[in-house]
Amino acid sequence: MMIDKLIDKIKKTQAPIVVGLDPMLSYIPDYIKDSAYKEYGETLEGAAEAVWEYNKGIIDAIYELIPAVKPQIAMYEQFGIPGLFAFKRTVDYCKKKGLVVIGDIKRGDIGSTSTAYANGHIGRVEVGRNSYAPFDEDFITVNPYLGSDGIAPFIDVCKKENKGIFILVKTSNPSSGEFQDRLIEGRPLYEHVAEKVNDWGSRLMGDSYSHVGAVVGATYPEMGRELRKLMPKTYILVPGYGAQGGCGKDLAGFFNEDGLGAIVNSSRGIIAAYKQEAYSKYGDAGYADASRAAVLAMKEDLKQAL
Repeated sequence: MMIDKLIDKIKKTQAPIVVGLDPMLSYIPDYIKDSAYKEYGETLEGAAEAVWEYNKGIIDAIYELIPAVKPQIAMYEQFGIPGLFAFKRTVDYCKKKGLVVIGDIKRGDIGSTSTAYANGHIGRVEVGRNSYAPFDEDFITVNPYLGSDGIAPFIDVCKKENKGIFILVKTSNPSSGEFQDRLIEGRPLYEHVAEKVNDWGSRLMGDSYSHVGAVVGATYPEMGRELRKLMPKTYILVPGYGAQGGCGKDLAGFFNEDGLGAIVNSSRGIIAAYKQEAYSKYGDAGYADASRAAVLAMKEDLKQAL
């Protein structure tokens, strides 16, 4: 069961960390871009090749330190079909290295459309007598705005394929409260969503936690503590650490007393660490080593906080 695999890897690495593989061309050292452009030109193919080589260097440097990665598909889709090839290469390479892959796709629709999203990312499609797993992530992020009709197809595929989802509950961005904090029957909307997540998750349990997780931003620690109580068996994916302002001391309330229950994401704070003053000594050529150092620093920060 995928949630049990994730928890097992968290225990083995002693690192409740997921690294967001969210590459921008501005993050990528010039020598990697120059090499890709020399081969493919300043084209979408060249950009996708640079993204892939950049990702590969980081994965090679950190894969044994962490349990999971979270590639954000938009960063690949912006380069069209070549970008999607880079996304797939990244997913496959991470899985080859033993990492759990959380596809940050934030899809959400109804009926056959949701089923198609689920089949494409965590399920399988039938083509004649053949069966394929197109993107084959282990978990994906899902938007619940359309209600149960939009979630049920994802849960059905999770059951069939032993995969998992993380449902957006309270996101880390500054304007999230425009909708998510609106009071309904005297309580914020995100609490109503959390209760639904808890209900959906009760139907798809692993050994200790559900395959239906939640996304709750690190930038709202007080809300995180309350949501932890509403979703005791839900694994919480916590974005917003580092570059968005969240830090280890804010995160204890996202975890349960067993020390589990949450996994914290850092994206550009790790993959572009070499651009920070603290890691500038590594230089462009040492960008992957800087990412490794940033993972170790994050691991220590969370250890102290928890």
